[in-house]
Amino acid sequence: MNATRRTLVWRGLDDPSMEFFTLRQTSGGWQLAGTIVAVENAQPLRVTYTIDCTTDWHTRRVDLSLTDAEGERTLSLRAKGDGGWTAGDRHLDSVAGCIDIDLGITPATNTLPIRRLNLAVGESAAVVATWVRFPSLTIQTLSQRYTRIAEHRYGYESDTGFACDLDVDDDGLIVTYPEGWERLG
Repeated sequence: MNATRRTLVWRGLDDPSMEFFTLRQTSGGWQLAGTIVAVENAQPLRVTYTIDCTTDWHTRRVDLSLTDAEGERTLSLRAKGDGGWTAGDRHLDSVAGCIDIDLGITPATNTLPIRRLNLAVGESAAVVATWVRFPSLTIQTLSQRYTRIAEHRYGYESDTGFACDLDVDDDGLIVTYPEGWERLG
């Protein structure tokens, strides 16, 4: 990791969007935080999120709010460390065993398995993430595979049939995500 705090901006390539993002090291691990202004399904929305992780990049807590034409909605998820997840006091059995979170509106969450897996060039690993879809905030599993193609490039595949190559920097943060996002700063 190059710095204990990184700030950058991503621009959405498929739908109009911008994200202001911060990654910072905390005394207990890592925190990812972002604010996204976007248009999804021809409707404006704003999403703010914070993800707290352990020092080895296991998700502990996710807090987000979404504001759109219907008003404001929030979602708070807790990873129990044993693969269990809760939303408030409700257990989420459908995503039991997932370590990573995937917020479908940001490239930031690709950093979590990239950093956690720490693959060598040529290695590949499968993960199943707790996937939050936007703007519905539905939660489901998403099977994914990461393959480290080069020092700063990963092949990414998901069980939705989507596949692409992700370019990252030294910190595992997305530089380009074809058909998704590109970093501006």
